[in-house]
Amino acid sequence: MTDAVSRAAELLKDHRESIDRLDAILVYTLGERFKHTQAVGQLKAEHDLPPSDPSRESAQIARLEDLASRAHLDPDFAKAFLNFIIQEVIRHHKKHQE
Repeated sequence: MTDAVSRAAELLKDHRESIDRLDAILVYTLGERFKHTQAVGQLKAEHDLPPSDPSRESAQIARLEDLASRAHLDPDFAKAFLNFIIQEVIRHHKKHQE
């Protein structure tokens, strides 16, 4: 194996270790986020509030697009990701109201 190939293999290993750590951070962060959204859903159910809040959702999407842009992340991807999370949260909120 050449020095260049060995160096590339080491860099690849380092990147993959970073990716694995970041994946763990994402999973634990989503777990924490959903713990709070479950509490919100319970409060909404207890006080007969709608499971969806379109004005908040719009504001959050705009905020996330701005954050994504500043983080050099494709804003369309960030928006799609947040929309997916919001739909899951709404599904949970509807379950609380049943």
